[in-house]
Amino acid sequence: MVLPVLAMILIGSYAGKKQIITKTGIEGIRTVIGDITLPVVLFNAFFTAEYNLRMLLVFICVYAGFALALFIGFVSKRFLRPYDRFLPFLLTSAEGGMLGYALFSLLAGDENTSIFAIVDIGQTVFAYTLYLTFLKLADGKKTGIKDVAKDVVTNKACIGMLLGIVLGATGIGGVVLSSEFSGIVTELISFITAPTSALILLIVGFDLHFSKEIMSPVIKTAVLRIGIMALLLAAVGSILFTITAWDKNLFMALALMYSLPAPFIIPLFADVGKDGAYVSTALSVETLVTVILFIPLVIYSFM
Repeated sequence: MVLPVLAMILIGSYAGKKQIITKTGIEGIRTVIGDITLPVVLFNAFFTAEYNLRMLLVFICVYAGFALALFIGFVSKRFLRPYDRFLPFLLTSAEGGMLGYALFSLLAGDENTSIFAIVDIGQTVFAYTLYLTFLKLADGKKTGIKDVAKDVVTNKACIGMLLGIVLGATGIGGVVLSSEFSGIVTELISFITAPTSALILLIVGFDLHFSKEIMSPVIKTAVLRIGIMALLLAAVGSILFTITAWDKNLFMALALMYSLPAPFIIPLFADVGKDGAYVSTALSVETLVTVILFIPLVIYSFM
């Protein structure tokens, strides 16, 4: 499971350095994922998810945890000047869409992505509410409820997720999956989503950039994020599995979520300007940390 991840990241990095794939080409691949395959992945995950009190509890814990991490980020800003503007946003939330589902499908199989969706829904709602609101404020933009709603309804990945939630929560998903059309639906979804993991990892490799001049603040950021995420995993895991029964796959989904890098949307919704090298290098280092932490997760999955 680890080898395909490393292979695709290395291929993406090599393709970028040798200009086998241009920046325009990688943006085309990113568009295909963001507008077609990822929305279908999210739709399927929430379409087949179980809607119960455990999902509500996970949602509350994950959302509150990332909100706390954002607060810690703002409190910690003074320790990383002059690279403090985007520090809070590199310490919270997670790249569930563009990386989480790809890795979890390798870890637990495509048929279990609905388990990761249980964890991701709290992260996604947080990312498109508090996270994006404060990110835009940090960029000097005015934002409100209407702006948040617009970001959600115009984002195809969110549309796929919301459609999956509506059909899954109303029971329509269960009816379809138990009907004679189940095989057709699952095969169609599987065929569309099959290349998603490989393409995402290719983009991750292409986007890896390191600037030696700013490695010190970047490493401090990565270490601080690891510490915060480890505490969140311990806290959320303790609360969740004290109230509900132990579930190995759900624990792996939580562990993966808290090992992921910060969302890749920072440069998309904010003008990073002179902090561009710091943000891109920090995201690259956090992504490498994710790959490293994925190895013990793979070992644990076989235990």
